[in-house]
Amino acid sequence: MSDASGRFVICYNGEIYNYVELASRLRAQGASFRSQSDTEVILEAYRLWGDEALRELNGMFAFALYDRERRRLICARDRFGEKPFLFALTGDYFAFASEYKALLSLKEIDDVPDTAAVLRFLGSGSAGIDDRSQTVFRGIQQLLPGEMLSLDLDTMTARTDRYWTLEPKPTAAVPRFNDAAREFRELLQDSVRLRLRSDVPVGSCLSGGLDSSSIVMLARQIVGSEVPYHVFTGRFPGTPADEGPYADAVTHAAGATPHLAFPTAEGLLADLPQFMWHNELPVGSGSQYAQWSVFKSAREAGVTVLLDGQGGDELLGGYEQYFEAYCRERTGAAEARGERAGIRARYPKALPTPSMAFKRALPGAWRWRLAGWLKTGSDFSFGLEPEAAALLRRDMPAPRPGAFTGLKAQLFEESFHTTLPTLLRYGDRNSMAHSREVRLPFCDHRLAEFVFSLPAEFLMGDIQTKRILRAAMQGLLPETVSRRWNKHGFVPPHDLWFRGPLLDAFEALLADGDFLAWGVWNVAWWRQVVERARGGASGLGTVLWKPFIAEMWRRHFLQPLQQAEKVSLFAAAPVAARA
Repeated sequence: MSDASGRFVICYNGEIYNYVELASRLRAQGASFRSQSDTEVILEAYRLWGDEALRELNGMFAFALYDRERRRLICARDRFGEKPFLFALTGDYFAFASEYKALLSLKEIDDVPDTAAVLRFLGSGSAGIDDRSQTVFRGIQQLLPGEMLSLDLDTMTARTDRYWTLEPKPTAAVPRFNDAAREFRELLQDSVRLRLRSDVPVGSCLSGGLDSSSIVMLARQIVGSEVPYHVFTGRFPGTPADEGPYADAVTHAAGATPHLAFPTAEGLLADLPQFMWHNELPVGSGSQYAQWSVFKSAREAGVTVLLDGQGGDELLGGYEQYFEAYCRERTGAAEARGERAGIRARYPKALPTPSMAFKRALPGAWRWRLAGWLKTGSDFSFGLEPEAAALLRRDMPAPRPGAFTGLKAQLFEESFHTTLPTLLRYGDRNSMAHSREVRLPFCDHRLAEFVFSLPAEFLMGDIQTKRILRAAMQGLLPETVSRRWNKHGFVPPHDLWFRGPLLDAFEALLADGDFLAWGVWNVAWWRQVVERARGGASGLGTVLWKPFIAEMWRRHFLQPLQQAEKVSLFAAAPVAARA
């Protein structure tokens, strides 16, 4: 889209949720609009405010905005990284896209992946792919969350800056907890309100956990009781992974219309070619296929936009393992003396046991050898050849130094560098694969700025994960959900799946020459894992997933791309168009 003068042109992916409010402010400064679109609001905001316009946008976005007069291209990505911005830059060209496959179809861009980066990701579940500017493909970079890039088209020189970063804000006084909970609820409610704006049907993903349940109840409150509201839930009936009773309680309380998806191992095998083609990179677990199935059910029901609870765990302290950082921070506080015992009683896996601490202290090479001798363990690195395992250990990134300490340092790292950016990539690829748009009320910078100004005990005190959310939603959430202490991720029953067709498929891989050609797998160890799984050993499904999905990625994404005919940037467009 161009502005009225033709000077500014934008190519844009995403949604600006506060575009109505911004349009009102811009009109007061003399702007006029030819449409009702948020796209035109970005153009007018940039025309009047320049680069500062980025700070005013509340949304998910990736865009490139060209200033014809200055021959300057501005590229930006939203604060949380909900929308992707991939690019390739040399002295001869600048190419950008939302998908790897678009750039890898060009002759000029190397399609050979960085094996070390793939292994880092498989080993950690987050680090190695989404946490750095360099992507898994050497010729492709990405803007990180909250970054902007400016490119001078005359010199082909680029500069990348942060237009937003989360920093500690000094406060005059710590608010009372009840006042903070009230303010948090108002912010979350407004975030949901903005994300309900749509010209097409809006519903919600509903797992039955605190985050998605809170969004459903707030959405119902905002739209009113007479408006139909559709919710979509993934179910694993008859297994411990099923959260159906909790989702049912919220559906009933909200008077919502339920839609159920039933992901299975057989369905995954059938969908693998499409699933990997759209995801473009290996995925951390079968939960991403479960998410894919939920979005598929939304497409079948004709609901185009879905609100989702992604981001609440990382922002608010929703994972039990955060208690370790919380307790370190609280050492010395008088009221913290009894907290550890209470935490162990309510969350038995939250704090490391002496045996876990001992295992952590052992050098990685020792642990690798012991696993081979004893034929036990489930660490992914045990299934790698010694050189690959050493590479994995050596190149795992350390947490970045930042302005926060203690619990908030870990929440910041996982919200903006490791865990959440990876989950947002999954959500974007899986929703877009079915032409659904997913909107995330917890990924609102106003919420983040408020939460990170609060004391740690407001988030995880009183022996509670997400304490402030539980208090904020008191009286609105069903009691069975608000007082649910165990965190249950949206994860399928991996062990069950890998005792049936997925285990057969994986065992076939172990004899496949292409699989062995990677040169990184300790095949003898994986055969032992298969035998243990067939014998009924538990906890092996998640580790078997990693080499399985790595090979499925190679077969269903890399190979089709590498075998397809590529085009040249310079053959595809005349010089004037390239400029």
